[in-house]
Amino acid sequence: MPLQPSTERAAALLPPDSSPLAREMAPGLKSLLVQAVSVLLWLMLGMPVLERIEVSLLPLQHALCIGIIAAGLGWAWQLPRWWLPINILFVPGLVTMNGLGLEPYWYLAIFALLLLVYWSVARTRVPLYLSSHKAWEAVAERLPASAVVADLGSGLGGLLHFLAQQRPDGRYVGMEIAPLPFLLSWLRMRLGSGCYEVRWASLWHVDLQPFDVVYAYLSPVPMADLWRKVQQEMRPGTLFISNTFQVPGVEPNEMVPLDDLHQSRLYIYRLSDVPVI
Repeated sequence: MPLQPSTERAAALLPPDSSPLAREMAPGLKSLLVQAVSVLLWLMLGMPVLERIEVSLLPLQHALCIGIIAAGLGWAWQLPRWWLPINILFVPGLVTMNGLGLEPYWYLAIFALLLLVYWSVARTRVPLYLSSHKAWEAVAERLPASAVVADLGSGLGGLLHFLAQQRPDGRYVGMEIAPLPFLLSWLRMRLGSGCYEVRWASLWHVDLQPFDVVYAYLSPVPMADLWRKVQQEMRPGTLFISNTFQVPGVEPNEMVPLDDLHQSRLYIYRLSDVPVI
């Protein structure tokens, strides 16, 4: 069955506009607001207290206090857990970099690098997660013969490369929207011997109907929307495999513990055996 090319190569990694996720304030904007409020609270409340008790802090210590306030506000605003270290270290990081005396172009280069890797995270709440070798092996063991497999958010292409080597009977397609991971995985594909395909594409604009197996390692936030897409497009009897993040309210057909660094799990759903939600 032929694979349909993505119609939106440069589309943002967002679910359809009708999704509640698309209507929420982006967590990146929440985090920036948290940082601004934290700075104001420290200037208006924290520093006057220090002056009254005649305590002097170094700039980095002031920044750490602001980071602690930001972490607390982020937790109160129910930002995802992975924003906790970002909120704590954002202002201290700025202070530290300022103290290094770097030339301005270094700041621009660092910003550009982060943007190329994480440019969709602020809107999608899907950071760059890299699947472990244990996950690759578990997926390879569960593929049907001559399977057509999609990796949604394929990152650096590690799973695709592994499957192409270990299961050459299949056909493997990765979708990645972040520019730098896509470019690195594309170069790996072109320069190596891997027989697989990498597309610069939003997973929300890829038709899942041709695929026998769809693999995703995203975050908890888009799982309900992705599950609806899976049910609408994938054929009965096909497999949806989610690394770490379970579909809310749906029991998987199989749960595979992975003895990896994060003690991850694979949640495997067979489309003919799960309820429609």
